[in-house]
Amino acid sequence: MITEVFKYMSLNSNYILSQFIRHFLISIYGVLFAAIIAIPLGFFISKRKMLNSTIVGFANVLQTIPSLAMLSVLMIGLGIGTNTVVFAVFLYSLLPILKNTLAAIKSIPNSVKDAAKGVGMSKFQRIIKVKLPLSISVIMGGIRNALVVAIGVTAIGTFLGAGGLGDIISKGINASNGGPIIISGVIPVVIMAVVSDISLSFIEKKLSYRYKK
Repeated sequence: MITEVFKYMSLNSNYILSQFIRHFLISIYGVLFAAIIAIPLGFFISKRKMLNSTIVGFANVLQTIPSLAMLSVLMIGLGIGTNTVVFAVFLYSLLPILKNTLAAIKSIPNSVKDAAKGVGMSKFQRIIKVKLPLSISVIMGGIRNALVVAIGVTAIGTFLGAGGLGDIISKGINASNGGPIIISGVIPVVIMAVVSDISLSFIEKKLSYRYKK
């Protein structure tokens, strides 16, 4: 089996690499768009309890929908293709990033917030110069969780014609002796998830150390 896996991967290295890059970009774009929305939204609703509970509750509901069901519903409205999968990744990434942003803001001591207000900083300056630097390491933890989930969701995107490593796994499932093909698709997915998690964990720790000094 191992020999067959290495043989398949060596013969199809260019194809596997192209699908690896495609898979990673779909995951990254979905998480990036979620971060662009969820981080400012987290700061905006942090002091608005009713809005906070409503939006977080909505994000919780999205998170409970099975990924295949989510993709199927989105396909009805958006059709098949990469954009639909990116949007699904975006929806699944909102909750971890939003929750970590809210948790990070809540963890900032009131004395620090009062001090920033006392020296005459505007609301925007307090966010950019105080709250965001003190929150960034925890927010990165949410992005880290979102990216790992996104890599898994993107693998299912093959059923919508989005490509990625799920294509290789799907080919293996449909082949009569597809074990080596399936493993050839699974190994890069696992590597991508592990390396992404370790890399973002390293960045998270660096940011945490930087702002604790």
